[in-house]
Amino acid sequence: MTVYTLDGFPRYAELLSKLGKHSTGKSCLYIKSLADVNVEVLRELIAQSVARIRASL
Repeated sequence: MTVYTLDGFPRYAELLSKLGKHSTGKSCLYIKSLADVNVEVLRELIAQSVARIRASL
């Protein structure tokens, strides 16, 4: 699974440390299996990313 964020990952370091098994690109979060990650942390990361993007519009 690939999750695209438009604002990158440096500001999400704390959430990423709690996420579980993943890798990142410049604006992509790669997850092989949802079983490998904390889904609640993933939801929070996505929610924060969407909120930041909406606030910048």
